[in-house]
Amino acid sequence: MDLQLKDKVIIVSGGAKGIGKGIVKVLAKEGAIPVIIGRSEEDNMKTVAAIESTGGRAFQVVAELTEPAQCEQSINIIANKFGKIDGLVNNAGVNDGVGLEHGNYQSFVASLHKNLIHYYLLAHHALPFLKQSKGAIVNIGSKTAETGQGNTSAYAAANGGRNALTREWAVELLKYGIRVNAVIVAECFTPLYESWIKTFANPQEKLNQITAKIPLEKRMTTAEEIANMVAFLLSEKSSHTTGQLIHVDGGYVHLDRAII
Repeated sequence: MDLQLKDKVIIVSGGAKGIGKGIVKVLAKEGAIPVIIGRSEEDNMKTVAAIESTGGRAFQVVAELTEPAQCEQSINIIANKFGKIDGLVNNAGVNDGVGLEHGNYQSFVASLHKNLIHYYLLAHHALPFLKQSKGAIVNIGSKTAETGQGNTSAYAAANGGRNALTREWAVELLKYGIRVNAVIVAECFTPLYESWIKTFANPQEKLNQITAKIPLEKRMTTAEEIANMVAFLLSEKSSHTTGQLIHVDGGYVHLDRAII
């Protein structure tokens, strides 16, 4: 399917690794120009080089997204470079294990900056350009907002906020023809996920326990599968879809555990 994304300038925060990298690769294949915003220039450039080596186009901006001024600056750099912004994918974040019992105020607020506040800031600063292009926003979220996980209060709260902002922005931006949706991730094997698995005494056993509970095919969701949905939601092929939380998770969140 031609998603008609050719020459579209689409920002992907945290686009150098993991799910973000998968999104960047799929967008480039569709002829779009993905723009990575991330803190590591080395990681950003590796992904840009990989895209260009296969004939695609990409761009990168170095920014620490927990710094509000750098969020605004990154949008200005992109707008000055391309003269337009056609889409925004809010993706950057980390499940940092800030719990209730052993957490504290400072770490909780810091986690919100890492996982939620830059979603708002990037969208706020990109909005004038999205209004011009009638672009789309896709927020990447996590099942933790709906299922809980334990010992991750801040990340769960941030993802609850992501879900709420998706619906709120969809309403606020109706008058501009800007669609806003979220893709909710459950179990996807990324470098961060791999690092988490390795914290267990028997990583492979733990991984097997998790995949056994994924209803469809008993396997992890791939970054490409998530990216394909993101690309669809950014495209005019989803022209009457807005305010939706779409779970690309092999049925992990909603299917009855009795089937497993």
